[in-house]
Amino acid sequence: MDTIAWDDFMKVQLRVGRIVAAEVFKEARRPAYKLQVDFGGEIGVKKSSAQITAHYTPESLVGRLVVAVVNFAPKQIGPLMSECLVTGFHDETGHVRLCVPDGEVPLGTRLL
Repeated sequence: MDTIAWDDFMKVQLRVGRIVAAEVFKEARRPAYKLQVDFGGEIGVKKSSAQITAHYTPESLVGRLVVAVVNFAPKQIGPLMSECLVTGFHDETGHVRLCVPDGEVPLGTRLL
């Protein structure tokens, strides 16, 4: 495993956001959702695509807190310009489970 310096880790902006909208991403090659995630006043709402359809429905996602990388360069995914990367872990079947805080924290809080 490669090691990184603290300064390398500090370049990655992992922040808490709340999913405020979720819908099926019909144009995606693999099953996915289009998400809008609110990171609070300083960062605002960012769009993302997430391949998390095995464990979540759009309705079950709205209102959830998530951890996302907010300082990646925007990436075009089909017709969607993704502005953040919502994080998760692959389960034993290869499907993604969201990385979430275990309680309420202010939107935009940075993971350290």
